[in-house]
Amino acid sequence: MTQASATARRFGDDIDTDVIIPAIYLTSHRPEVLARHCMEPLDPGFAARVKPGDVLVAGRNFGCGSSREHAVLALQAAGIACVVAESFARIFFRNALNNGLPLVVCPDAVRDAREGDAIRVDLDGGQVWLGARAYPFPVHPPFLAGMIRQGGLVEYVRRRLAETGPD
Repeated sequence: MTQASATARRFGDDIDTDVIIPAIYLTSHRPEVLARHCMEPLDPGFAARVKPGDVLVAGRNFGCGSSREHAVLALQAAGIACVVAESFARIFFRNALNNGLPLVVCPDAVRDAREGDAIRVDLDGGQVWLGARAYPFPVHPPFLAGMIRQGGLVEYVRRRLAETGPD
């Protein structure tokens, strides 16, 4: 899956789940509420600027902190199509895959990306494009790539059961 050219939304290291969606908003499961407050502690104008398909670019340890699916849902509801980072917190990584949010580990692209850059991510080909420059990254194994493409773990299992039956 190759994404159309999008805008890079740049953040630094150790972005925790309280920054992605502050705890005060965890009482809501409504995507529009989560989207409105996504990244609010670091960038109050983020939700107003982000466009569907934009790519969040971050440093090390993105998604650290408490385990909350709300963080992934807030990013998706805000319009983030993919997160490219130097590294991810393990539990955030799993929550993102389970909810169909593509994650890419590509330190070289992170190093060179700036807020507002044109960015394109080729998940199948394993490349992040910043302008005309390509940065390779290891692609997900076929099972995980298929799960992400289908919208996450629940949809993946639902489709598999429909194809093979419950036994």
